[in-house]
Amino acid sequence: QVQLVESGGGLVQAGGSLRLSCAASGSTTSINAMGWYRQAPGKQREFVALILNDGTTNYAGSVKGRFAISRDNAKNTIDLQMNNLKPEDTAVYYCAARRGWDNSWAWGQGTQVTVSS
Repeated sequence: QVQLVESGGGLVQAGGSLRLSCAASGSTTSINAMGWYRQAPGKQREFVALILNDGTTNYAGSVKGRFAISRDNAKNTIDLQMNNLKPEDTAVYYCAARRGWDNSWAWGQGTQVTVSS
């Protein structure tokens, strides 16, 4: 089992920055990728950013150039630096970890990010 705990959400004005963190515990050696997803009220959960064990990153088009994902393999943590935040970035942000043996996903409990205009 993999457990994920997010932190760092909050309220920020448009144009501001926030940094989210996620700590993984449990069967962390099984993880081959970690990332962030978000879900706004009334919308489906959507992909935000992903980082593989080799450091390769991928971003949703809506956040590319504004968000940066990073990973500390030794500590089993990932961060999401979010800059130039927009009201449309308001959502619950979920940390996710992909298990290599079956490509299934473990999820955190989510952290709220609210961007005011």
